[in-house]
Amino acid sequence: MKSQYEKAVLFKKLHDEKSTFIIPNPWDIASTKILAHFGFKALATSSAAHSFSQGVADNQLPIDKVLQHLQEIAAVTDLPVSADLGNGFYDTPEKIFETIKKAAKTGIVGASIEDVNSKIAYPLEFATERITAAVEASRKLDFPFILTARADNYFIGKTDIKDTIKRLQAYQDAGADVLFAPGIKTLEDIQSILHEIDKPLNVMMGIKGSNLNFDNLSNSGVTRISLGASLYRNAMTTFIETIKGINQNGKFDFADESISANDLIKLSFKKN
Repeated sequence: MKSQYEKAVLFKKLHDEKSTFIIPNPWDIASTKILAHFGFKALATSSAAHSFSQGVADNQLPIDKVLQHLQEIAAVTDLPVSADLGNGFYDTPEKIFETIKKAAKTGIVGASIEDVNSKIAYPLEFATERITAAVEASRKLDFPFILTARADNYFIGKTDIKDTIKRLQAYQDAGADVLFAPGIKTLEDIQSILHEIDKPLNVMMGIKGSNLNFDNLSNSGVTRISLGASLYRNAMTTFIETIKGINQNGKFDFADESISANDLIKLSFKKN
């Protein structure tokens, strides 16, 4: 198994190379191993997918449970793992500093911090102070740590591209390594952001209302494409539709299309 330092170097190199890569989001050990099997270069946890799998809403799990989850994911793969730390579990910059230091001990090599608390965006100056603290904590580690700063206003229904760009620029100036505005759907908005920033941009796909593909994003200059909780939601969609079919017609022929137990074992029980 690669060391945390080796994973960190690989992760940094992915961002330095300037080419586009997909960073999908597992929610448990099995999904981590399956994604690694299919040749992705890095993984990122999803706070939403993990929370949903535990039967609670996003950002409702305590920090100790999330840290345990991060440790489990990072321990079973040679791929670099970045953590979705939500809003950092706390408001103050001092606490955000501690969150990054604690999370780095789990084996992850990067993390993202949101600029909202529930559905309310932090004032820009305060949000920037939080990112500054996260950057300071990451720079004190003994391995390269990729800090992603998120501008979440589109995610909370404030579709103001000028405000998004203003926030991302402030986080860039604070030292963030990667910038991320989840909820952006159009190529026009993505290009507007890229025109105004100098750091790698992460774009989330797997959201309704966007028909963009890898080539669109790569040709535009997007560095990283994440999938958020969409893989988990897609898996649950199949699960729910199967249950509905059983209830409605009493048939069990869904098994004819299911992956075999042996094939699943080959994918999720092997070391990656």
